[in-house]
Amino acid sequence: MIKVSDTYTHEFQFSQAEVQAFANATGDKNPVHLDAAYAATTMFKKPIMHGMLSASLFSKVFGTLFPGEGTIYLKQSLSFLRPMYVDTAYEAHFTVKEVVVEKNRAVVETVIKDKATGAVCTSGEATVMNVNQIK
Repeated sequence: MIKVSDTYTHEFQFSQAEVQAFANATGDKNPVHLDAAYAATTMFKKPIMHGMLSASLFSKVFGTLFPGEGTIYLKQSLSFLRPMYVDTAYEAHFTVKEVVVEKNRAVVETVIKDKATGAVCTSGEATVMNVNQIK
């Protein structure tokens, strides 16, 4: 059962092929994500990942790992604080801040950090529901 102060950490990285697949699926083909020559002229100096691609990792974890199967993702706030790059190791950190037992809901802090530097790249807060894990 999920309770306040429970934590979960998930390591991940995305490849340029996955960034391209996300661009194809969403239609967001901004060259800052896909074109190294273009990205070199920007403040980032190389292609950056779509913010929503990185945040999609939260959905993966909620639905399959923590709390897991049967989780309904109800709400998410997001702040994109630093650019994220392909083939770079990141950690997604989840901390349960509140549990509403009568509604089978939990409020979870969601943070992505660069694994090498510890710098926070993305932060937010999610509300999830799971009748089997939050009661």
